[in-house]
Amino acid sequence: MKLSALALALGAELRPAGADAAITGVAGAQAASPEHIVFAEDPGALPAALASHAAAVIVSAKLAPASSDKPLLVVPQPRFSFAQAAHLLKPADPFTGVHPTAVIDPSATLGEAISVAAYAVIEAGAQIGSGTRIGPGAVIGEGVKIGSACRIHARVVIYPGSELGNHVVVKAGAVLGSDGFGYVRDAVTGEYLQFPQQGRLVIEDHVEIGANATIDRGALEETRIESGVKIDNLVHLGHNVRVGRDVVIAAQTGVSGSSTIGRGAIVGGQVGIGDHADIGEQVILGSGSGVLTNKKVRAPGVVFWGRPARPLRQYLKELAALSRLARASDNEEE
Repeated sequence: MKLSALALALGAELRPAGADAAITGVAGAQAASPEHIVFAEDPGALPAALASHAAAVIVSAKLAPASSDKPLLVVPQPRFSFAQAAHLLKPADPFTGVHPTAVIDPSATLGEAISVAAYAVIEAGAQIGSGTRIGPGAVIGEGVKIGSACRIHARVVIYPGSELGNHVVVKAGAVLGSDGFGYVRDAVTGEYLQFPQQGRLVIEDHVEIGANATIDRGALEETRIESGVKIDNLVHLGHNVRVGRDVVIAAQTGVSGSSTIGRGAIVGGQVGIGDHADIGEQVILGSGSGVLTNKKVRAPGVVFWGRPARPLRQYLKELAALSRLARASDNEEE
């Protein structure tokens, strides 16, 4: 991609305007070649970026030097624009068609430019949108709907009753739409009987789901993951959970049934959320924190930490108080 075309795609100001090297990819300053582009978002990183072999540097207007021997792409958010450039410059995977070992029911509907890898299974009535890629050993259940330009990696299992939007990425080993963990106990015998798990799972557009993550279908209604959500590896979302737009959930987090996470929230690793909890918009749950059943956590932009989760400032005050009590106790014993 020519530098001028990349600048146009990023909405960047190109300095000098006539620079037009060919760019093939992105790199760090140490590994960059004359066909790469690098970025700097703080004064400490700028000298290395300017001294690199890269063809150009992505910088903010505040950081951009008055004069430079190297072309500059001036943008408001250098790191974000660098990530955009990486996507623009990444070559598209070639479509390979349907592998002869794949098993596809005759009633399934496949769009144009579909790739289905070895030993994948697509069951009756499934609908696969144009440009979607199904990885080796993946199982697409009966009646499942998958939109366009999705990437379903190896050994993903998508149960009946699931619907995926467009540009959805599901990493290897993820399981979508399985029965939720819902049981009713007989008060007389102590026996457990599964509560009906017959709802559906809806994954909206531009969602990414990490390796070995699991998302259960709704019990009687639906589990819904809204557009732009990014889910890390080894995350579990229970039945009837609703996750709002552009939420990020880190690894080993578990969300119990019927809980909601509001738009733009950030959930750290190993967070535990009880059932029917309500996490508000733009709340930040620190790693390892816990939210109790039926608890409402509301405060946009506020970091919550601890078990049970409370505002970070309060949590730190409590730790300091405990430390003072421990020191006082030690002094008394002496």
